[in-house]
Formats: sequence, C-alpha cells, structure tokens
Amino acid sequence: RELRYGLRVHVIARDTAAEAWAVADRLLAGMDPARVEAAQRRFARYDSVGQRRMVDLHAGSTRDLEIHPGLWAGVGLVREGAGTALVGSYAEVAALLRQYAEGGVSEFVLSGWPHLEEAYRVGEYVLPRLAPVPG
Repeated sequence: RELRYGLRVHVIARDTAAEAWAVADRLLAGMDPARVEAAQRRFARYDSVGQRRMVDLHAGSTRDLEIHPGLWAGVGLVREGAGTALVGSYAEVAALLRQYAEGGVSEFVLSGWPHLEEAYRVGEYVLPRLAPVPG
C-alpha cells in the first residue's frame, strides 16, 4: 500500500509577517506562567511519543519558540497535541504550505484563533495563493 502524510498545524496569517508575529506575541503574553508550568508538568506524564517531542521543542521555555522559519511552537506551551503554528504573511504561509506539499504532505488540518475568523483568513487570503497557476 502507498503511505500518505498529513500535517496538523495552527495558522496565524495576516497581511504582513509583522502583524502575524504580533498576534503570536499577544498569544504568548496572555499565557499565565503558572498555567504554562502546570501544563508542562501534565504533558511530561503522558506516554505519547508525539507529546514528548512537542515538549522537547521548547522545553517549557517561552524563549526561542520559532523552531524553523515561520514555524512557532508557542501553542504547545499550554495545549496538548498540535502545538505548532505557521506564522507569517498570507504569502509566506502559502509558501510554507506549498513546501510541505512538495515534501510529500498531501493532507492538511489547519486551525487558528478565533476559529471562524482565522478560517476566513486562510480561505480568502492563503488558499487562493495555493491554486495551480493556469498554464
């Protein structure tokens, strides 16, 4: 059988990268340090290899959360499971999604905050940039 690969990731996309990173910064600033610490202690008890790898990305620290250009691990400080976000301008996020697709990812589960508003942003401003160019 042929394997297919998927990516579950949050999206923080705005007109400019600076605007998107400002949203990520606001999310981080809104995280109570006690909540981060409690979540990290809880995650450390999980048997999940995936959760362990997520914790290892940031080691519970709020520093250096951009683990790859445009890939932010801040969500994983307080949320189990999918704890990374693609952050950038609409064009940058589309380019990142294209890179994953070119690398073999064929299924994408995208989310963000607030859910409905980010879904509209992705649908209106990111996905059209992924449409094949007529040729």
